[in-house]
Order: sequence, then C-alpha cells, then structure tokens
Amino acid sequence: MAAAQGRMSDGADGTDDAKDTGEADRPSGVSGPPAFRAAVEALRGARLRPQVEVEATPAPQRLAPFAHALEAVVVDGDQELADGRLVLLHDPAGHDAWRGTFRLVTLVRAELEPEMAADPLLPEVCWSWLTGALQARGLTYGEPSGTVTRASSHYFGGLSERPPASQIEIRASWTPREGLGGAPDTGAHLASWCDLLAQVAGLPPAGPGDASVVTLPQRRDPQAR
Repeated sequence: MAAAQGRMSDGADGTDDAKDTGEADRPSGVSGPPAFRAAVEALRGARLRPQVEVEATPAPQRLAPFAHALEAVVVDGDQELADGRLVLLHDPAGHDAWRGTFRLVTLVRAELEPEMAADPLLPEVCWSWLTGALQARGLTYGEPSGTVTRASSHYFGGLSERPPASQIEIRASWTPREGLGGAPDTGAHLASWCDLLAQVAGLPPAGPGDASVVTLPQRRDPQAR
C-alpha cells in the first residue's frame, strides 16, 4: 500500500512536529483508557467502500499520550487513485487547541490533471469536500484546521518526454465530539474520511451527496489515469 508521507498538520493545533517515530498498535489489542480503546475498536468496526483499502500503520508517538494511525489507498482495478493517512489522538487531560480530549489528523493526496490544478477555486472546493463529507453523515466536530496545497512538476532534459504532473494535498485536523462513555463516533468519522478520499480520487459518490459540496467538472475520469 502506498502510504502518505510527511507531516500530518499545518501546526495550527500544536501538532506541527508530527513524525513517524514509534510503534504500531498491537493488532490483537489496544492499551489505554476505556474511551480510547472504544474509539479504536469503532475504527476497526467501520463499514467502508470496497474501493478504499485501509490498514493500521505505526502511529506518531509525540503528539499525544495515546495515538492510533491508519493509512488508506483508493484502488480502481490495478490503479491507485489517491492515498492518505488518518491519525486518532487522545489526551485524557484535554488539549487547549483541540478543545476536547480527541483529535483527528489527516493527510490526503491525489494526482490531478494540470488544467484542474490551475483552477483558482481548487483550494476552497477541496476544503468543502472535507467539511461536506463530515456534514453528509451528520457528524459534529469543532476546531477544524488545515491547508490545501497544489504542486506541479515539469520535466526537462533527459526527462522531457514525461508529461507535466500535478498533485493536490489536503492536510487537516478536527475535534470529533465525544459521545456516551467519552468516546467519539470514530467509525463514522473514518467513513467520512474515506468518502473524502474517494471524492479526491474522482470516484462517484456511494450515496446521496451533500448539496453544499461543490464538484469540479474537469476532474479526470478515474478510468483515464
């Protein structure tokens, strides 16, 4: 699986030093307070789109006392259309920047057609995909923060035969509202995150979409990638 690399936040919530330095959670069990264990179990029990392949990955160790990380890739046939990483953080003492005891931090990325990357509305549209995915499932959350970055590569000399390449990156974090027992509905948040991945990859929605989310007509057809 292609893992999303790099820092997981823009630093607005105090997580700008995120690095992969530690150990993965054990497949057979998770240590930590009951709310954290329940949140991780909800992640494991989430029902997701078949095109999105998710697996556990080593979690960063310096962001919070407890952390659990997942990586995902959107697959269409033998093509990987988008990939990302989602980290669940938990600090039982709370965190001023989070305004809660849990935080979700993500990095999502996909390749784009150069014409789409040049669209001036692209950052706003991609951010609406994130917030719209959460709203479409009726999830409540607070303190959203993030960046949308587009990058283009042009090749010269011995690489001049390669076509230009463009990529979009969404780095974001938000505080999921806690439910009964102090744990948020992380399964639903994971499903929303997978909806975002599928949308960035150019796949059609799995169900009725949120009318407030804008789509770009020039998004490439996944079959053409």
